[in-house]
Amino acid sequence: MKTLTTTDELSKFCAECANHPYVTVDTEFLRERTYYSQLCLIQLAFPGEGDQNAALIDPLVEGLDLAPLYELFRNETVVKVFHAARQDLEIFFTEGDTLPKPFFDTQIAAMVCGFGEQVGYETLVRQIAKASIDKSSRFTDWSRRPLSDKQQAYALADVTHLRVIYEFLAKELARTNRTEWVEEEVAVLMDPATYVVEPTEAWKRLKTRTNSRKFLSIVKELAEFREILARDRNIPRNRIFKDDALMELAATRPKNLGDLGKSRLLLRDARKGEIADGILAAIARGEACPPEDMPMVPEQKQRRNGTESLSDLLRVLLKAKAEEYGVAQKLIATASDLDDLANGDDDGVQALRGWRHKVFGADALRLREGKIALSATPQGVKLVTL
Repeated sequence: MKTLTTTDELSKFCAECANHPYVTVDTEFLRERTYYSQLCLIQLAFPGEGDQNAALIDPLVEGLDLAPLYELFRNETVVKVFHAARQDLEIFFTEGDTLPKPFFDTQIAAMVCGFGEQVGYETLVRQIAKASIDKSSRFTDWSRRPLSDKQQAYALADVTHLRVIYEFLAKELARTNRTEWVEEEVAVLMDPATYVVEPTEAWKRLKTRTNSRKFLSIVKELAEFREILARDRNIPRNRIFKDDALMELAATRPKNLGDLGKSRLLLRDARKGEIADGILAAIARGEACPPEDMPMVPEQKQRRNGTESLSDLLRVLLKAKAEEYGVAQKLIATASDLDDLANGDDDGVQALRGWRHKVFGADALRLREGKIALSATPQGVKLVTL
């Protein structure tokens, strides 16, 4: 079992990886105590059997430079294979300002190939690689050293079995002419904007119970202040103050430290010093916001008569299409897509674009327009042209 702890070792292994059509990649990280994920381990493997063509990279070793890995990520002759890569990619983008290209995500590919929604790695290992994974190291603190042999074996399995899974899925996609479907799906993961958090947009992640624009302007300022401070201190947002405390502050609008001390939900450290000053300043900015600059939540779309029944019909069509093509329903269309289609609000409906239009969207429009109907048969739901 190789563990790479020097830049020279990493450079040599990455050079060897570059001679192959693909590499498999995974990471182990912690995020409970920090704003940014703490990268603790990188697993890397190239085609072959067993552990001989795989290695662990220890980024916690002082002096180790990950530049050779990022160079491999930029090598467009080598496909970089991950499973459920969203958080892994965010780490590499944040740490090295690099996204691997070309890129393949086995979770997305498995959904396209009929393995269900958000299929887990263990399921694919069991069903495709015909192997099992020892789960006992799943909740390891990956920042602690030394790692035991069991921990290292668990981590390495995340990339060794992935080779078998990738080769199977790649062949299946080629056989069914669906390779481009996966490429469409991973496009958002390859967009750097996916990993950039704008503090001014942080309020949009919060759930509010009111559409009051004055209230929302205070929520926006508090969320922005919290996001910037958490980022600058590299601590979780809820270590500044939690969401429920933010909503309480926006509702009670304390004016001074005395008022702030009456909060039921605010952490003790947030009642004084830099955090307290920031909270009071954010509330003041929110209250002083001109009406024309106040944020607003999108208005609820008015549902037309009959759209609920049409939504139900579209759900039946979606289920039938998912079964016909062997693709996860959620990947084809969301519940919101179906409701928007039923209501005639086609703008922004992903189900009307790309491969989804061919699989589902075109017939969904025909159903809405009364050009086809659905018929129940012993063999399943069939489409009937009217």
